Amino acid sequence: MSEAAILTIERARKAFGGLVAVDDIAFSVGPGEIVGLIGPNGSGKTTVLNLISGALRCDGGAIRFKGEAINALPIHRIARLGIARTFQLVRVLPSMTVRENVIAGLAFRPAGLWGAAAAERAGALLARVGLDGKADLPTQQLTYIDQKRLELARALALDPALLLLDEWLAGLNPSELLAGIALVRSLRQEGLSIVLVEHVMDAIRSLCDRCIVMNAGRKIAEGTPASVLADPHVVSAYLGEADA
Repeated sequence: MSEAAILTIERARKAFGGLVAVDDIAFSVGPGEIVGLIGPNGSGKTTVLNLISGALRCDGGAIRFKGEAINALPIHRIARLGIARTFQLVRVLPSMTVRENVIAGLAFRPAGLWGAAAAERAGALLARVGLDGKADLPTQQLTYIDQKRLELARALALDPALLLLDEWLAGLNPSELLAGIALVRSLRQEGLSIVLVEHVMDAIRSLCDRCIVMNAGRKIAEGTPASVLADPHVVSAYLGEADA
């Protein structure tokens, strides 16, 4: 990587009682890079996102964003530094309209937006993710896919430098998947760095510059999508050992 990493994870560790969910994970993300975080269910991928975003605290190691250690900071401070995320289970604010959900995100960006400026920016972000014309709907009227789009718009409202996507492309039909891949690619072209947790291998191959493969809390491979998906250790982690 020619430029200094925007995110560096140094031997991060997280245990829940006797279960070590993240075990000495280390990797970095460069400016404008998409890094895929892949592995079988239960391998610790979402826990890594929770550590980066501050939803969980590391038991050991360090996480640095733009050179600053963030692993002891509260979640709102980390968000204001420029890290936003979506969730595996979609989280929208059900008592608000679609537009109000995005305005809530705009209030928490480093230089908060309010009033008419916030409403205008919210409209632009909703159009950006494919929700143009739905700004005044109650969130309960949105389909699951549109709720995902809304959550992404609210994350972008924070004006992040690093975006964490937790299975954002899961559950999309083929045409929606193509549109979603194009949207994520365009975000990178605008300068965003992205960590992408995903099981949709077409998306991983299309989007990721590098992949980190996890299994049972540990990193077992790192490299281009083509190289890691051909690695016998990765194939074994996903499919299990062949019978002798």
